[in-house]
Amino acid sequence: MEFNRKSITVSVGGRDITFETGKIARQAGGAVLVRAGETVLLATACSAPPPSADTDFLPLRVDYQEKFSSSGKTLGGFIKREGRPTEKEVLTCRLIDRPIRPMFPEGFYNEVQLLAYVYSYDGVHSPDPLAICAASAALVISDIPLLKPIGGVRVGMIDGNFIVNPTVDEQKRSRLDLMLAGTEDAILMIEGYADFLSEEQILEAVEEGHQAIRKICQALADWQKEIGKPKNLSDLRLIPAELSKEVHDFASDRIEKALRIKEKQVREDSIKAISEELNAKYFPEGDSAPKYKKNDVKASFKKVQSDLMRKMILDENKRSDGRTCDQVRAIDIEMSLLPRTHGSALFTRGETQALAVCTLGGETMAQRGENLDGEINSRFYLQYTFPPFSVGEVGRMGSAGRREIGHGKLAERSLAMIVPMMEHFPYVIRLESNITESNGSSSMASVCGGCLAMMDAGVPIKRPIAGIAMGLILEDHKYAILSDILGVEDALGDMDFKLAGDAHGITAFQLDIKVEGINKNIMQAALAQAKQGRLHILSKMVETCPKPKEHLSTYAPRIETVMIKPSKIGIVIGPGGKQIRAIIEETGAQIDIDDSGRISIASTSSQGMERAKEIIHNLTADVEIGKVYTGRVVSIVAFGCFVEIFGKEGLCHISELAHSRVANVSDVVKEGQMLEVKVIDINDRGQIKLSHKAVLPVPQR
Repeated sequence: MEFNRKSITVSVGGRDITFETGKIARQAGGAVLVRAGETVLLATACSAPPPSADTDFLPLRVDYQEKFSSSGKTLGGFIKREGRPTEKEVLTCRLIDRPIRPMFPEGFYNEVQLLAYVYSYDGVHSPDPLAICAASAALVISDIPLLKPIGGVRVGMIDGNFIVNPTVDEQKRSRLDLMLAGTEDAILMIEGYADFLSEEQILEAVEEGHQAIRKICQALADWQKEIGKPKNLSDLRLIPAELSKEVHDFASDRIEKALRIKEKQVREDSIKAISEELNAKYFPEGDSAPKYKKNDVKASFKKVQSDLMRKMILDENKRSDGRTCDQVRAIDIEMSLLPRTHGSALFTRGETQALAVCTLGGETMAQRGENLDGEINSRFYLQYTFPPFSVGEVGRMGSAGRREIGHGKLAERSLAMIVPMMEHFPYVIRLESNITESNGSSSMASVCGGCLAMMDAGVPIKRPIAGIAMGLILEDHKYAILSDILGVEDALGDMDFKLAGDAHGITAFQLDIKVEGINKNIMQAALAQAKQGRLHILSKMVETCPKPKEHLSTYAPRIETVMIKPSKIGIVIGPGGKQIRAIIEETGAQIDIDDSGRISIASTSSQGMERAKEIIHNLTADVEIGKVYTGRVVSIVAFGCFVEIFGKEGLCHISELAHSRVANVSDVVKEGQMLEVKVIDINDRGQIKLSHKAVLPVPQR
């Protein structure tokens, strides 16, 4: 069979990325196979008419799946078929969605589905930046109206040098993990984690990555001209210009007054009342043929709100809650709110509030999972919860959604750089961020609350950090950067830029931009203003909690580690785990052993801890010639007795029991008796020869 195969190759970071179409998934609206080394992904794009005539949003669905067969593996559990998306897959879906969503034309409400699959993985070339490029390419050659091609790359930093699309091994040695996506002209999405890099270094990394993105976008634009289908713009539903003017004339004065109400709920209730008046005007009861569609009236109303809020900020330097652009909301912190947790903190910033809880435990508490690179065993993790009551609504409850997973991972990786090494603090650390109120940037409240909860739990963090979310209003060449944004500023503004760190550098940053036109100068100004706000928040945190508690909670387990020779691991575990189960049962301690011979013992009882250490020491200690030990007599025979020392039995011959002649062993020792003995020899077979006589005083003559 003949296939109409078309392909292009782009060199990025010294490595080739090949895009191919025409052979696989030919019935999809657009389908592209992307290769880098031996990593291969397929991305498809399909569209359908809007779900209903009243649809007033873009119903875009993005799904990404890593096939375990791509690396010659299968799932480790009973169910071998890929099912519910892993955390990594959800996060990659978000990386694809965030830059692509703002690049559809206004008024496009068709249903769009993007699917991306990893079919081959070589363990060298990461699939996530390739997935962004593949999804973009599938849209580019389809009839779905994407405004411009999008490219995505990862940037690392090793020994002060930036690396575009580093290998998996290089990522492990990098001080920076930066994912970014954008068009040839502008960056649209940034997600990065760093080891306290400066603002200047972050800007350099972004510029380095954007140069590579430009090459990808130029190649895809040329490919679109060569093989792309004509874009289908017939379904665009634009708001009638006269309707926008009517809504503005009817409601602008009242909307402007409502937007100046400081309290979120009161402001939203006022806006809702105006909206209901508007609906009553345009859709009176009994009118079967209204002049305008409901979704057009709703969109016009939202546009008037946006225009008025943006004008107020740009012209007056005033925001809905009365703050100037660079002001941070009032902060309140309460430590040790929950008496039975290991550590807790209630962090409130304006109308955003996070109740953070820290739990300490042994290695069995670690977060375990698996991906294409192998098994995951995380000793630090953060789980974020966003219940509907936090915004005064009724909603679904259940497993964490994509937003919760994304916000939790951002806060977790922000804090990961300050977590002490296992050698200094041998605990698994679990953080919960329970969002109890939300009006802007709950993920950064989770960073602040999580940091404080760890300090309250006595975790010796390297240094405290804080997080802040920045916004932007951009009109032509006039702009305003907003510190500590509100929910309405996020919804109606042009940028959501989150940063975490301290005075010395940045640990995490996430940027989503809804418009093109953000240049290096704006980014530089945003970083500088974010630092100012971040340090203000950090000063409030340090004022309340200057340093971590010196002692752990009485309810936290105590953990100690001991090292044994790897060859002794089997002795501690015993046949079928019999020995270690016996230790746990006797002492009540939690015991974990790794392949290096490091044993972690966790116990809430000091007696249990000491007893577990004693048993392990006795099982693994080496018996040395010339040393004196106290052991238990385990059996008596005619020619002597066997004494147990550190789990090993040695023979004390009848001639070594006393200085005088012994006729009967049982006249000197009894079974079960503790006997002091000296090791006088260990033969080649490991048999131990003991002497009780050697520790007794020599009789005087």
